[in-house]
Amino acid sequence: MDKSGKKIFGFNRNVFFLGLVSFFNDFSAEMVQSVMPAFITTVLGAPAFFVGLIEGVADALSSALKLFSGWFSDKINRRKLPSVVGYAISVAIRPLLSLVGSFWQVFELRVVDRIGKGLRDSPRDALIAQSVDKSELGKSFGFHRSLDTLGATLGPLLAFFLLPFLGNNYRHLFLVAFFIGLFAIFSFVFVKEKRTVAGGQNSSVPPVAEKPKLNFALLKENKKFALVVFSIFVFGMGTLPILLVILKAKEVGFPVAALPFVYFIYSLAFVLTAIPLGRLSDRIGERAVIAGGFLVAALSYFGLARVPSKWAVLFFVALGLYSAATDGLERALAAKHLADNVLATGQGFLNMAIGFSSLFAGVIGGLLWTKINSSAALIYAGIFSVIGLVIFIHVTSERNGRKGGPV
Repeated sequence: MDKSGKKIFGFNRNVFFLGLVSFFNDFSAEMVQSVMPAFITTVLGAPAFFVGLIEGVADALSSALKLFSGWFSDKINRRKLPSVVGYAISVAIRPLLSLVGSFWQVFELRVVDRIGKGLRDSPRDALIAQSVDKSELGKSFGFHRSLDTLGATLGPLLAFFLLPFLGNNYRHLFLVAFFIGLFAIFSFVFVKEKRTVAGGQNSSVPPVAEKPKLNFALLKENKKFALVVFSIFVFGMGTLPILLVILKAKEVGFPVAALPFVYFIYSLAFVLTAIPLGRLSDRIGERAVIAGGFLVAALSYFGLARVPSKWAVLFFVALGLYSAATDGLERALAAKHLADNVLATGQGFLNMAIGFSSLFAGVIGGLLWTKINSSAALIYAGIFSVIGLVIFIHVTSERNGRKGGPV
């Protein structure tokens, strides 16, 4: 992989265009997702619990596939091909949503969409990591995640303003989203890939078998990487879905109509700080920035559990900072602990751990929120955040150097 080619706005060419891929894809996807609960329940007549069932099953499947796609990417020594296929699958199902006649058909299409996500994420993250020098990993992943989140923020806003012009016809909106998603596929034309030799250029990490196997051998051979993944998994057990946490804004006095604005505030904080925090991590190391993010999340959860007023919005800003300090940098940290020929497999383990921990957090937090109250769920999240922070600091305490060397 050529890591010294022409840059665009200070970013590696591949990183820039992969950022556009995620921007357009998430713009398109969130246009659909923002109206899907209403479409399923009001147009198709599904019960409310069906919305949760769709997301739970689909996300669990996606998380499991991320390991397979990472392993497959390493096995065939290609990153771009599985990434393109994954994105193409997700984009292709959006016009089909305009034709569905029952909520079970929506379920089937959502599963296919998540299969696409499961296929693309790990190879894409590996492609980003292999496109840049280790000294630019934080900045690069920060840029990618900021564009991803920006698209996910602007998509629902466009859907909100566009629906009246479409006669509030959700099916027409799905077609518009499909055409926007095509720009994501087109952006791949400008992404270049060069196949790497076994072991790659990450000389700080011991090479592993040339042909990776779809098992847990990678975790056994790289125990420090495994501990990092474990600490992130534990922390993720307390990471409540932001859409659930936003319900707290309603409890402290925000009108229901203002909840999308609260979500926008959270996303804006993420978008504005992801790149600066990524650059900071390239200077002082991912460990300090990620640990700081974990601490901010814990304080935010405890604060939201106790805050009685609209000042709660400040904690949503803080949660945006937490996401910016961890979402991309966890991937950057993982990349520095993996040989190039197992880079996608390692990203698959990390993505799978994040996905399943988020699923557990959503289920447990949702039950506590419903059966007891919001404070119980938020205190639970804060406690697991502290536990994850302590474990993360402990397992990364032996890292040498300021630039994010091996744990």
